[in-house]
Amino acid sequence: MDTYVPALMLLSGASFLNSRSNVPELRPASEAADTAWKLLAQFSFLFWLGLLIWGAVMRPWFEPVLGFATSLLFNLVLAVRGPRPTWPGLSMIMAVAGIALGAYRLLG
Repeated sequence: MDTYVPALMLLSGASFLNSRSNVPELRPASEAADTAWKLLAQFSFLFWLGLLIWGAVMRPWFEPVLGFATSLLFNLVLAVRGPRPTWPGLSMIMAVAGIALGAYRLLG
């Protein structure tokens, strides 16, 4: 199974959730957890950009386009569902899973 498109989708969703959680009620109570979430989301976004560029160079043209489109669609679904108190944990899980899938794709 190819992990390129799912990795892009998860990484995009993880950074999107962090960017949309700007009120204190949607952030972790611990300052350390909030900082870790912020750094993980920033790394997810940068890794997402890197995977898109890598895909544009190394993969057939439709795969990066499909990955970009599914990332936008996934972010739209998350936005329509609205803010949830579980977003920090969900975002961190998606970031770790997306990083793992992307690293597997790049190294495999």
